[in-house]
Amino acid sequence: MTPKELLDTILGYLGFVVQIEESQNEAGNLVLQIYTEESRRLIGRDGETLEAITFLLNRLLQTKDRDAAKVIVDCELYRSMREDRIVQRVRELAERVRITGRSLQLEPMNSYERRLVHNAFKDDPDVATWSPSDSARIKQITLLKRQRKKEPAQKE
Repeated sequence: MTPKELLDTILGYLGFVVQIEESQNEAGNLVLQIYTEESRRLIGRDGETLEAITFLLNRLLQTKDRDAAKVIVDCELYRSMREDRIVQRVRELAERVRITGRSLQLEPMNSYERRLVHNAFKDDPDVATWSPSDSARIKQITLLKRQRKKEPAQKE
């Protein structure tokens, strides 16, 4: 059974009438985009239901094949719009770090959201990100002002 068929079966058992489109993201992962009249119910509060369905689908796929690639489930572009909102909000907070030079700790995020934030600032010359290892109890990111590399004094 393909991931698309399995997802369609799961959602059918849950009472959803859906249309599912397959695509691939930049990283090469399979993305299953769901379209339904009941998108709010399928997404759930803060995307929790959508995350649970994604987790369940990937676990089922991994029971058949331990090396199965991770599948991303989205509903009417909710996940991509949420990613954009997270990055935009953190960029606004980073502007405060640029101006004041003081570090700022963000609210707790899951590993996927933390990866989004780290990637958004990896090439930023003024703001760096730091978070404790995934084994740490606290799952927060701190925005820091990057220290400028001191240039050697030029002789005249």
